[in-house]
Amino acid sequence: MSHHSEFTVADAYQYNYKSTLRWIMSHVWRYKRLFLIALTGYSIAWTAFGFGRGLLIGDAANEILTPTDDNALIKIALTILGVLLLDSLFSLAGSLSIETIAQRFARDAREELYVSLLGKSQTFHDQQRTGDIMARATDDTNQLNLMINPGVLFISEIVLGFAVPILFILTIKAELVLVPLLFVATYIVTVRRYAKHLEPVMWQQRESFGTMNAALEETISGIEVVKATAREGFERRKFERNARRFRDNFVEQGHVEARYLPMMFFAFALGFTFLHGVFLFQNGRIDIGDLIAATGLVSVMRFPVFVSIFAFSLVQLGVASANRILDIINAHTDLDENLGGYEATIDGEIVFEHVSFSFDDDTLLQNLSFRVKPGETIAIVGQTGSGKSTLTELINRTYDVTEGRVLIDGVDVREWNLTALRSQISRIEQDVFLFSRTVAENIAFGVPGATQEAIEQAAREAQAHDFIMKFNDGYETKIGDRGVTLSGGQRQRIALARAFLSNPRILILDDSTSAIDSATEDEIQKAIRRAQQGRTTILITHRLSQIRWADHILLIDHGKIIGYGTHDDLLRTSAHYRRIFARYDLALPPLEDAQSVNLAAPGD
Repeated sequence: MSHHSEFTVADAYQYNYKSTLRWIMSHVWRYKRLFLIALTGYSIAWTAFGFGRGLLIGDAANEILTPTDDNALIKIALTILGVLLLDSLFSLAGSLSIETIAQRFARDAREELYVSLLGKSQTFHDQQRTGDIMARATDDTNQLNLMINPGVLFISEIVLGFAVPILFILTIKAELVLVPLLFVATYIVTVRRYAKHLEPVMWQQRESFGTMNAALEETISGIEVVKATAREGFERRKFERNARRFRDNFVEQGHVEARYLPMMFFAFALGFTFLHGVFLFQNGRIDIGDLIAATGLVSVMRFPVFVSIFAFSLVQLGVASANRILDIINAHTDLDENLGGYEATIDGEIVFEHVSFSFDDDTLLQNLSFRVKPGETIAIVGQTGSGKSTLTELINRTYDVTEGRVLIDGVDVREWNLTALRSQISRIEQDVFLFSRTVAENIAFGVPGATQEAIEQAAREAQAHDFIMKFNDGYETKIGDRGVTLSGGQRQRIALARAFLSNPRILILDDSTSAIDSATEDEIQKAIRRAQQGRTTILITHRLSQIRWADHILLIDHGKIIGYGTHDDLLRTSAHYRRIFARYDLALPPLEDAQSVNLAAPGD
């Protein structure tokens, strides 16, 4: 791909992204041999068809009226049969080639879009509607298929369907092409106007489908909330409005197509060509065979005129779909994988230097500076929405800082090779995401080739082995979409097992034991304590049992650091920290002046 992204495919085919039409042509030209076979096949087929339908039929008519040989008609008939068989064979070759191109184009575009989506930054994905993305990856790519076959096929039928008859009519009598040429000129003007009116309808049709699909996906994903709040009726009406808008686009398309005039003009062209031929025949300038041949050749034009209605609709739908796909592929991404970046085994030192971060003009973090030594455990504490999770997402470059620097082992994270960086950082969030795969595949997701023994050992450390073995299929049990068949505690323990298996150098736990009972949590904390040895660990938690064994605590409020120290230090000096733990009914020490204790975060 021509632009940077978080993920690219080595040696991927390079397409032209300068415009939608160039992108389409670069896809088609990738299979230039098939394209040339299709073009040659259809050209020969139409030439054979025009020769058989026009000139040979005219010769047969002359032979009937003025016989020259007893076997002449049989010879002409056999020649017509042979020519039409040739037409069929080359049409078949052309059809197979164009259909192969169409299927490969759709496949390549779908894969290209998928790779592009994998390479986009989290900031990009935060702003997208999943349903609309799915519509582009499925229905829009299918429209690319239909654009090539039968869309482009019909376009070639139109061009050859006009050019071949006119060339053959020229061989009969040059004067006879006057009316057909006038008709072709009228056809071009009329079709351009038709396509101009059709284009915005086709574009709106694709956008309406994306909107409808996005709303549907959102409702299905949030079906639990919809049912819990009895909003089924509201969601039904919203979907009906979107579906009606999509339907109205098809109605508008029908209105435009109903005003298609070339079929009427063709009727005039056929009639006037016949009259012109009759006039020339009466003046002895052509014979009856020439008249029949010329009229037959003009009648051949009816098919390309008729398929124009569908051809331009399919092509414009395809171009609109291609444009929607390119909007995603060409969308700016804030991060790139930095293939030539720094690579090393992480020791675990993390330094924030005057870091600020904004998202959609909303400042979430302001001027943060602190240092975490290798192997230390730091707990980040603060009220909901204070910026705790956002801070940790800057470490593995889920997002990039707006100002300042985040350094790991003294190297700016933006200078690291992204794969080398992220492969050594494991993050477990409160809202655990599991794939619709087996339990074993979910645990080994970040460690391709992990052995069954290693998977089970990681599960035992995360206190997940026992409940997994209670499933009928054990580790081969298929998990439902997003892990909905498991409890919250089970999902979190599988996520912990995944983290333990990946053996990260930096471990980030974002309230990762919130859905686990106290007894299980005690066992998991023991496993975490073992796992954190020699690793830098960052905890986002309000659980006192976890906070107490952190080396330091970072207190955040509204994106700013307002305290840094041990649990006891902050209890003595921070009223804000004391309020967080008031519910624990602790015997709190008297509040001291914060200046008497050094609570400045290292690096301030």
